[in-house]
Amino acid sequence: MEFLTISETENFGLTGHIYKYTLLINKEISVKITIIAVGKLKEKFLRDGVNEYKKKLSHFCKLEIIEVNDEPIPDNPNPSQESQVKGKEAKSILSKVKDGSWIVVLDIKGVKMSSEKLASELDKWMISGKSDITFIIGGSLGLGEEVLKKANVSLSLSDMTFPHQLARLILVEQIYRAFKIIRGETYHK
Repeated sequence: MEFLTISETENFGLTGHIYKYTLLINKEISVKITIIAVGKLKEKFLRDGVNEYKKKLSHFCKLEIIEVNDEPIPDNPNPSQESQVKGKEAKSILSKVKDGSWIVVLDIKGVKMSSEKLASELDKWMISGKSDITFIIGGSLGLGEEVLKKANVSLSLSDMTFPHQLARLILVEQIYRAFKIIRGETYHK
């Protein structure tokens, strides 16, 4: 086990005594990020892109991507049929969420963040002890209410519409970018 040592000197109290504190940080990867996504990546270029960022992220976190089956959608579904599809997908999604995980859903109505803001939020979550973070990407109809209610954070990638499979690639790239920003390493420009 390797540790990084950070020393901090502070002036406390009326006597002006200086105290030196040393904080040991375990450099082993202790953050687990899970991405639960509806559907399989069908396009090779998307799989290749996700796998490339998955490899890069291995230096910063343990990343697991879980795919749940997308439910068949009838042609021109009515609201009731859409609700049924989202409900079935929601059950599959929630069965994969680990108890105690910090849940971030991708939703068109969610908060929009810059890359720097996402990095700041991710850093804040990790510092506050959230070592298991789950991002959830719904199917083509979005996420069911059951999933949205469980979310700690609702995040929108953009005002633009993306295919949910492309959203997975964008998300892993943004998580990688966030870790690079947090560590002050070059990549983010």
